[in-house]
Amino acid sequence: MSYSRTSEPVKFERDCAAVLVPQGEQVTLPAGSTGYVTQALGGSFTVFVDGNLFRIAGRDADAIGKEPPAPLRLPEGAGDEEVERLVWQQLRTCFDPEIPVNIVDLGLVYDCVLGRNAEGERTVSIRMTLTAPGCGMGEILVDDVRAKVEAVPTIAEADVELVFDPPWNQSMMSDEARLETGLF
Repeated sequence: MSYSRTSEPVKFERDCAAVLVPQGEQVTLPAGSTGYVTQALGGSFTVFVDGNLFRIAGRDADAIGKEPPAPLRLPEGAGDEEVERLVWQQLRTCFDPEIPVNIVDLGLVYDCVLGRNAEGERTVSIRMTLTAPGCGMGEILVDDVRAKVEAVPTIAEADVELVFDPPWNQSMMSDEARLETGLF
């Protein structure tokens, strides 16, 4: 999936769950609705329909004629290092629907620690923030992070904590992110 500065027209083939951006409200876009894909990053889509932006999850890609993301794979007997690498790759597939930069490069992920639960299964603890504390998409983004990390084979649970200390600022962004957003 890639970001495009042009808008690709789409027609909804079926009723589709969506999230109104930036309010974070869950809605259903009816079959036959038409709009434009404004961002296709990390396996989800931001679409412009009837004057509003909506986020469509990758699992619903077929509703707009797209392919859902492929399942994740790890080699048999993968060690913690390989699992951690895949967790970070997954975090880089998480995007604010309005910003074409992943949450890692935005500097929103403060901590990501692999561990084990009492049964010996792998767990991940993540502390992250938002670019703005009042963002309506906060819980949607947290759920996206949790789901994508828990999709990593051998991860039994991801605990994602939303924090606001220290407060996020533009200096936390990677150089690449600053260039992409024009904030350098």
